Amino acid sequence: MLRVSCLAVALVAAASVWPQAVRAETIVITIQNLEFMPKEAKASVGDTVQWINKDVLLHTATARNGNFDVSLGPNKTAQVVLMKGGEVDYYCRLHPNMTAHLKVTQD
Repeated sequence: MLRVSCLAVALVAAASVWPQAVRAETIVITIQNLEFMPKEAKASVGDTVQWINKDVLLHTATARNGNFDVSLGPNKTAQVVLMKGGEVDYYCRLHPNMTAHLKVTQD
């Protein structure tokens, strides 16, 4: 009986964590023609943002608040898991006119 009770408690605990793991999404942002596309995106804490560089130039995705800073060579990808909520403006350090915005909610 004790084993069954422990198993039931473990299953309930796992079920409460499982929906969070299943809800995580990947937000894809493309870099092409010296632009981030889309320029504005929405995500949740725990989601992954993936940048795909389709340009022939090196780019970065650098958050002004320090949350992330990734480098992407030509035809490369980079990704980051979002750990904090809030409004994040980011840009390319090599091409500062390339800017975008990410709204991260704490669902």
